[in-house]
Amino acid sequence: MASGNSRAVTSNQSGPHEKLTELVERHLRSESKKPFNEHTVAAFEQAQQWLDNWQGPLILDSCCGVGQSTAEIARANPEARIIGVDKSALRTEKHQRGYATTTQNYLVLRADLNDFWRLAHQNGWRLHKHYLLYPNPWPKSAHIKRRWHGSAAFADLLKLGGQMTVRSNWKLYLEEFSKALQIAGYASELHECDDAKAAITPFEKKYRDSGQLTWELTASID
Repeated sequence: MASGNSRAVTSNQSGPHEKLTELVERHLRSESKKPFNEHTVAAFEQAQQWLDNWQGPLILDSCCGVGQSTAEIARANPEARIIGVDKSALRTEKHQRGYATTTQNYLVLRADLNDFWRLAHQNGWRLHKHYLLYPNPWPKSAHIKRRWHGSAAFADLLKLGGQMTVRSNWKLYLEEFSKALQIAGYASELHECDDAKAAITPFEKKYRDSGQLTWELTASID
């Protein structure tokens, strides 16, 4: 990925989406009945086998891309098991070619998180920590339902619990996420990322090299 040439997010929104409250409340009241994608079921079964009835801390790195962040989180949490999930086979395959480490306590998988989170909840997963680092912001107003906090998957994400960390180079995305959490009954904190700490995803490095501010939201989902 080229460095220092990332465009800032542009959007036709100037504030939180006017339909956010309506969407979040509707999704919290309902339960998805959509059939699961076969490749995600297979990936989840692989994760279950790898965990092998693990009873210790479990960390999920959602939207992990090439899995650099997954490996970094694993090194920082040797007492836990970490699973990185991304929908792109191209990105997850790159992990083995350029980002894999000898750390043994993590796994990187290709799966659809809309299904993976629901499968995890249905199988009793409770997370110690949950990372969503630089997910696609879908900045056009018409795409609000594609943002995680505006999607039906938001309810399943919350059911997994854990200390949640979400980062973005678009502050409004996190402001909306914070509002969605508030609607669901959870408090959150939003602050500028500490650039003194090493970037742990290629996107994070690219944004910094481009002179963009990055932001972090944290919340405890009990």
